Amino acid sequence: MLQFSMQDPLVRPVGELGPKALQELLSEIPLWVKTPDYERVDWLNNFLLDMWPFLDKAICGMIRITAKPILAEYIGKYQIKGIEFDKLSLGTLPPTICGIKVLETNEKELVMEKVIKWAGNPNIVLDLHVSSLKFLVQLVDLQVFATLRTTLTPLMPEFPCFSKIVISLMEKPHVDFGMKISGGDIMAIPGLYTFVQETIQKQVLGQYLWPKILEIPILDDSTKNYTVASCNFRAHKLLKKDLFGASDPYVKLNLTGDNLAAEKTTIKKRNLNPEWNEKFNLVVKDPQSQALQLQVYDRDKVFLIFQLLVSILAEKVGMHDRLGMQLIPLKDLKPYENKECTLDLLKDTNTNETLNKNRGQIVVDLTFVPFKEDSMKFDEPSERYNRKESGSDVVSDDEIQKGAGLLSVVILEAEEVEGDHHNNPYAVLIFRGEKKKTKIMWKTRDPCWNEEFQFVLEEPPLHEKIHIKILSKRKNFSFPSKESLGYVEINLNDVVNNGCINDKYDLINSKNGTIHVEIQWTPA
Repeated sequence: MLQFSMQDPLVRPVGELGPKALQELLSEIPLWVKTPDYERVDWLNNFLLDMWPFLDKAICGMIRITAKPILAEYIGKYQIKGIEFDKLSLGTLPPTICGIKVLETNEKELVMEKVIKWAGNPNIVLDLHVSSLKFLVQLVDLQVFATLRTTLTPLMPEFPCFSKIVISLMEKPHVDFGMKISGGDIMAIPGLYTFVQETIQKQVLGQYLWPKILEIPILDDSTKNYTVASCNFRAHKLLKKDLFGASDPYVKLNLTGDNLAAEKTTIKKRNLNPEWNEKFNLVVKDPQSQALQLQVYDRDKVFLIFQLLVSILAEKVGMHDRLGMQLIPLKDLKPYENKECTLDLLKDTNTNETLNKNRGQIVVDLTFVPFKEDSMKFDEPSERYNRKESGSDVVSDDEIQKGAGLLSVVILEAEEVEGDHHNNPYAVLIFRGEKKKTKIMWKTRDPCWNEEFQFVLEEPPLHEKIHIKILSKRKNFSFPSKESLGYVEINLNDVVNNGCINDKYDLINSKNGTIHVEIQWTPA
């Protein structure tokens, strides 16, 4: 009769095993263990496993489109009469993501670096016709190890919330494979394996190793941006709002579906038939859905204390009376064609309302001008994937193309702005004598505005500066009502030369305050 002596196994902490024991237990230490800033993504690998049959077909379709013009270049050379894919499948084994990390930048983008390993079983066969012979070239035993950087840029409030995917390799990838021609392993030929490996490395590195990138558009950037040049405002028979039978009208205009602050005309004192003859340039993003909104107001001159006691009626905005409003859809306007619109002012945009009150008319001259047309037209599918070098080349002032353009200033946020009496900060932007303000952020030292201001210019703003100051405004009417929290002046030369800057600036006359600003120059 056999007898066994059962003993508990010896359990020791992993730290006491030593390097050799660890190597025996773990054939390969995961990247997320060796490098803590890489995260473990088992869930993503499971997702890839389930999605791989569908991704396989999508990626193979992309490969066929991209490779078609490349293979066509070889037809007619070396007596090649035809070359095409006979079979194209990436197999049943998806790549494995060994680790992923997210990089923080000041740009409107999401940057991820992934370490990918793929030992696949693809079925890739090329049908090659040389002279009167036909060969089948098969790729087998493919292995790829690479560090891939993927950038979703620019982030935008439109699904899928980014415009394009930018891909680049961060270091030399390891690519290993076998090749068979009509069933024979040609990689067994001495010297051929090394030659093929070096050729592929050279081609891949020359096209995709950072700073070279591959851009994959997601949203169509080929649409036009337009400028609405609104000029020569006139109004007739406006309502009398003042006690002495007159009004002090002005017009606020903005585009629907846009978060930019409304533009304002000057105030015409005591005039029921004003003519402004002022020009405004508004950048249209989607002419099919946007409309020009016009609102006519009367500046209220009621004594200040009395204004605080008057409730805001349905026709009032702030302390000024609204005389009427109108909307002009932009989809009916034609480029370069001047159009005069004569419109009856309404109480609001409810078209079902009966016009029981004559509010007067407003006359607007509109010119719809194409401001920018992207030269990238994706007429052919193969043109949708573009290789180029990351970054923009810096040019001298003499090389900068003269002409109109759009200057976009986004005041993102400020940090550690502190006043002596109150902390209700707002930013004031001054450019070429024009002032624009952000909203007030109450009771905070770290305001976040994220407000954009646009300037349509006739020429690049070289050798010019933008002045941004931060003020704090008290809620009640005690003194001092306003307090300066610091300012900064930004030279626009770098913006024009590089196209865009996105940086934080130390505020002058502030202890520790900083402001984060993004400025972009887009030539017409």
